[in-house]
Amino acid sequence: MNAPYAIRDTSSIYSPALLFYKELIVQNIERDVSIGGVTRLRPHVKTHKTREIVRLELEAGITKHKCATLAEAEMLAGCGAVDVLLAYNLVGPNCGRMARLARTYSGCRFSVLADHPDALRPLSEALAAVQQTVDVLIDIDVGQHRTGIAPKGEAVALYEAIGRLSGLRPGGIHVYDGHNHQESPAEREAAVQKQIEPVLVLRSRLEKKGLPVPRMVMGGTPTFPIYARLELPGLECAPGTCFLNDHGYSTRFADLADFTPAALLLTRVISRPTPTRITLDLGYKAVASDPPAGKRVTLLNVPDYEPVLQNEEHLVIESLAAANFHLGDEVFALPTHICPTCAMHREAYVVENGAVTDRWNIVARDRVLTV
Repeated sequence: MNAPYAIRDTSSIYSPALLFYKELIVQNIERDVSIGGVTRLRPHVKTHKTREIVRLELEAGITKHKCATLAEAEMLAGCGAVDVLLAYNLVGPNCGRMARLARTYSGCRFSVLADHPDALRPLSEALAAVQQTVDVLIDIDVGQHRTGIAPKGEAVALYEAIGRLSGLRPGGIHVYDGHNHQESPAEREAAVQKQIEPVLVLRSRLEKKGLPVPRMVMGGTPTFPIYARLELPGLECAPGTCFLNDHGYSTRFADLADFTPAALLLTRVISRPTPTRITLDLGYKAVASDPPAGKRVTLLNVPDYEPVLQNEEHLVIESLAAANFHLGDEVFALPTHICPTCAMHREAYVVENGAVTDRWNIVARDRVLTV
């Protein structure tokens, strides 16, 4: 166990529990600002989904934010955020929800994504009905093929269509490269340089047509340090995971080593079925099932163990040190993927200076808040 993670009194913590280490979160925010610059940061809240961390970001001078759900957008606006990008294509009833959100929080400038003309008219009609306007960024596919449109003629036509519809305003370009997770910083940088070339050509074509491109929101956490070094007008960086960090990012990306994991799981021994076996109350309802079983957590204070099986409420390990553990003993687990893990918990216990000082609701784990 590293000293920053030790807790003097755990009697108030019901396991399995999500732990947030406030000092480490603040350090990670400061590190983000030092890399990206406060004016170019647009941090993603999908990892923590928590009002209190949003407020810490606001206190650090961050004024732009990114999210993936309407609940996250509402959480941000409710915290006083003034510039929120909902990085998602809105369809069906969500168009009306977006219009109601824009009307409720008229002091916040909202942006959304689009990658197909069929999505524009329903959104336009919903916004026009309540006399609201949002920015629309075209979502550019640079290789992941999850969403987006190629940076070619169809993207130009889509951007032109945005400017012709009431309630919509051309807001720029969005580029997410979730497929770029090369461990070598040099290989990752080469991939980024290659993929942004056609995007910059697209931007030039749009501007020559007199269409404003006020921002280019680019990258996630793995490519954040690379984009942060680029001098491009309107560039905004959108890291997310590094504010809490996890074992997956800590071990794969050497250029992100300055970010410290700031969220753990506390679990307890609930059975000793064999002399070399320990069962913990840390099933896959408390930690994300991404990655596959056996790789989902790293146990910080259990030496030389091997995962055996994990069920909904149990994690079973083999260890020659099993005799040193008794029923009720605490084990601290570092998640491999913190983003979906946070969404599995209603609240996080907040630790400061080795003591539990608060509980923060993971409020935006819900799909609907009030809108």
